[in-house]
Amino acid sequence: MSDHDQIKACVDRYYESLCGSDADGVRAVFHENARITGYLPDGLHEMTVDEFAGFVAAQQPSPDESGAERMLEMLSCEVAGATAGVRIRESYLGMIFLDTFGMLKVDGEWVIYNKLFHVEA
Repeated sequence: MSDHDQIKACVDRYYESLCGSDADGVRAVFHENARITGYLPDGLHEMTVDEFAGFVAAQQPSPDESGAERMLEMLSCEVAGATAGVRIRESYLGMIFLDTFGMLKVDGEWVIYNKLFHVEA
């Protein structure tokens, strides 16, 4: 599988974990030292992976259980050796997010090292 295909699979697993309110799934796609940072309507939010996983798990019923609309687009993916920059747009919790992921290939697996997010709508 190409790097691009592996990165897309990681992004897909990321989105599946959000839609299923799956904290373990979130932890599986992020590097243990990752940070999740961005702006929600109430201001700047900065989280560790565990904090973000807890936030995702707290969304009950899960977006899938509540019938929320799904939308995920990979807008760009640039690979440079064992690093990559990825931009995605997804629907989550009634908002449209534009995420920028810094990714690393660690022990042959692509993981998200940081996530910057912006709410579009």
